[in-house]
Amino acid sequence: MKILILGSGQVGSTVAQELASLPENDVTIIDTSETALQNIGSKLDVQTLLGNGASPFMLKRAGAEDADLLLALTRSDETNIVACKIAAEVFNIPGRIARVRSTDYLDYQTEETLNSLDIFSITESISPEELVTERLTGLLSYTSALQVLRFAGDKARMVVVQARKGGLLVDKEIAQINQHLPEGVDCQICAIYRNNRLIVPSAQTVIIEGDEVFFVAGTENVKIMMRELRPNEQRNRRIMIAGGGNIGYRLAKQLESSMDIKIIEYSKNRAEWLAEHLDRTLVLHGSATDETLLEQEYIDEIDVFCALTNDDENNIMAGLLAKNLGAKRVIAIVNRSSYVDLLEGNKIDIVVSPHLVTIGSILAHIRKGDVAAVHPLRRGKAEAIEVVVHGDKQTSALVGRRVSEIKWPPGCHFAALVRGDEVVMGHKEDAVMAEGDHIIFFVSRRRILRELEKLIAVKMGFFG
Repeated sequence: MKILILGSGQVGSTVAQELASLPENDVTIIDTSETALQNIGSKLDVQTLLGNGASPFMLKRAGAEDADLLLALTRSDETNIVACKIAAEVFNIPGRIARVRSTDYLDYQTEETLNSLDIFSITESISPEELVTERLTGLLSYTSALQVLRFAGDKARMVVVQARKGGLLVDKEIAQINQHLPEGVDCQICAIYRNNRLIVPSAQTVIIEGDEVFFVAGTENVKIMMRELRPNEQRNRRIMIAGGGNIGYRLAKQLESSMDIKIIEYSKNRAEWLAEHLDRTLVLHGSATDETLLEQEYIDEIDVFCALTNDDENNIMAGLLAKNLGAKRVIAIVNRSSYVDLLEGNKIDIVVSPHLVTIGSILAHIRKGDVAAVHPLRRGKAEAIEVVVHGDKQTSALVGRRVSEIKWPPGCHFAALVRGDEVVMGHKEDAVMAEGDHIIFFVSRRRILRELEKLIAVKMGFFG
């Protein structure tokens, strides 16, 4: 594929790295920063061009006339959407993916039920704010989850949780899980990280306190499964949000009917806007690093403090202060990857990286085969992937075969299969895969992704 990438920030450079690792891809990056281009050009086998990615002259210089895919990933919504329109109308580039942050473009509908993105000929839009809000909503649904990922239209979820004394399965073999689960409830423990080392679980594996456990279950069974790994905990009721920007506002809007929400917003005008547009949320004008304000608002009674401003340092300081003053749990948005490793699991319980969340969504669109979802895990070293299998026994290496028959690449763990409303766990090795099944994998070694792509591909004239 010939691919044009606009923007070489964290998202653009990470996607470029993924695409440039395949010899069959010809990648060109356009950016207005000479330093950023020199940096990426020294690391990757890509072409770089200095200039405005929304300029038809620049796109022509980059080879847009015979490009297969445009990834418009700059920080400017306007640059991204104009580039997609030019790519469609002038150069007829088949795939046009744009990163769009403003809700104005996403939410506005014309009478013909077109939204702004359809008008600008965008084939797929990636909204970091929407993706991060969805991730935060998942985390707040369960008291102690470190990650909550949705699959197959939210019929199944993968949850990451740290095992604690008091959980029914802690200090016991995984095989004993059936003694506690109600009839008809099933799950798959697909990975355990102990002291940052991967343990591939078997029925005889003993879960100990402190283990980071990755499990998949039907969405309605997740809370039952949480009891296996943690003592019973009160559900999240009181949430305090620092920052009333797009993410803070969206999160409050989604949760205010079921939880007690307070938002602290520094801008007086924005605070007034939030008060008008939210129904049951208490909006406070002030700084989230103001110790007196936090104490006046009973920070020691808050279940989760979410630091969601646009400033990493502000989020970190507000999060540390809230934890010090008694907030039970702290979630912070942090963009700089070097900060993420330093913070998570210390005073700040969960660090959400918008870049990693956004990259996962882009990868789902550009991977080979019918890939429905990609979620980077363990700071991008591992992934949870959802694929849809197609074909028949003649054209597919998977359709019509039992899970136990397939030689899966080392580091690729079959987690679950979703067919209609049925969720079948990966330990059911006699399960036969069928056309249209959604299969969830946990991949602990990203370098085997090419082998997995070959397995799920539909091959004309393939005879297994």
